[in-house]
Amino acid sequence: MAKKKRGIYEDPTGTATAQLEDKVADYSYSSDALAQLIVDMWLGNHNNLTAPFGPGTTKAQYLARSAAAKTVLADRGIYLQKPIVISEDEYEAGFKLADAGLLDSGENIGVVFVLPRDSRPTLGAAPPPPPPLLETAKMLMAITPNGI
Repeated sequence: MAKKKRGIYEDPTGTATAQLEDKVADYSYSSDALAQLIVDMWLGNHNNLTAPFGPGTTKAQYLARSAAAKTVLADRGIYLQKPIVISEDEYEAGFKLADAGLLDSGENIGVVFVLPRDSRPTLGAAPPPPPPLLETAKMLMAITPNGI
């Protein structure tokens, strides 16, 4: 059985998942601002950062997601040329930078953040207001690919 191709790849557009080879490094980083963004997204804010996704998502839609991520991250003091936030499902399917239009003349200028599934924390543990989730988000950020 072939090893599953999980991750973020820089292979050309249209490369079959089984043929992906050019994997971009995964790493984690701790930031209160990013952890709060995870919490905000778990609570239903900033849905435009991760939608639309899946088969049929166009390069224009990915670029719109990237522009939205650029704005949200800049509000938190993080200034990147072409950031994008993807779901764990997109990560596990083998997200391709080229398909998202995050390459500039073949150069990898995209920065990909993976949003942990909202099923990981216990979001419904307390009635409104939601339970404090910042430490949960920080812990998941330390685990690749679970953190933004």
